[in-house]
Amino acid sequence: MAPRPAWKGYLKLSLVSCAVELTSATDHSEKVSFRVINRKTGNTVRRQYIDSVSGKPVDQDDEVKGYEIGSDEYLLIDEDEIDAVQIESSHTLSIEQFVDRAAIPQIYFDQPYYLSPSDEVSEEAFAVIREAMAKQKKAGIARIVLYRRERPVMIEPFDKGLLLTTLRYDKTVRQPDEVFDGLRKGKLDPELVDLATHIIEKKQARFDPSGFEDRYEEALLALIEAKRKGRKPPVAKPAERPTNVVNLFEALKKSLGEEEDAPRKSASGGKKPASGKPAKKAVAAKTRKSA
Repeated sequence: MAPRPAWKGYLKLSLVSCAVELTSATDHSEKVSFRVINRKTGNTVRRQYIDSVSGKPVDQDDEVKGYEIGSDEYLLIDEDEIDAVQIESSHTLSIEQFVDRAAIPQIYFDQPYYLSPSDEVSEEAFAVIREAMAKQKKAGIARIVLYRRERPVMIEPFDKGLLLTTLRYDKTVRQPDEVFDGLRKGKLDPELVDLATHIIEKKQARFDPSGFEDRYEEALLALIEAKRKGRKPPVAKPAERPTNVVNLFEALKKSLGEEEDAPRKSASGGKKPASGKPAKKAVAAKTRKSA
């Protein structure tokens, strides 16, 4: 079943425009989900709005959004009044500028969506815009009204179409100095950095998302399966929590030694380190110089 578009409208570059649709690039439908059940009856439970003063349930027809304008004073706004609020980005992705993708800090990226032409008539204009962006190696910046919020977005070539990523507003991003400002800037022992660098070299590999598995999800499914079959739920031994390293040099040396031994201990017997680079024995053999 084809995914349902989250938004339909037009992509516009200067005077060129084409009809497009936006589809979420992620899918959470297969995740384990739970319903709230009445333990006494076994029936599912549904939520219901309760009047905060009278304590009585509120009929759905009587529910309305309210904007607080004073103490216990609200301005009532109907759904159709909200739906009537329309601005250009409600229906048009107008690319305002082009930037280097690398110039956008990762912290501003939010949700990814696929952007594709919504009909055959729009395919040529869409392809021209996509090809021009790919040729210039630039990402477009635009705005879109999605789920009743206008959001800045980045648009870039991806596969045969375009990838749209919603961006966070600057005021919603906590600046790094708020967290990192207290970190001390001391001079590091180059020998320690050298050891850590070689550990990183031994762990180098190609990015392969297919190798990621949700182990917590698997544990939940094992719990569900055990209860379905009337067995006791599996009891997992809590993972040992790491502690602060007392001797950093010895910990790094031991880590490097384990990374060098890992390929030899593998079942295949012939697996090489991901980086393909030989270990530097001189580094592992060094002893820390006395102060």
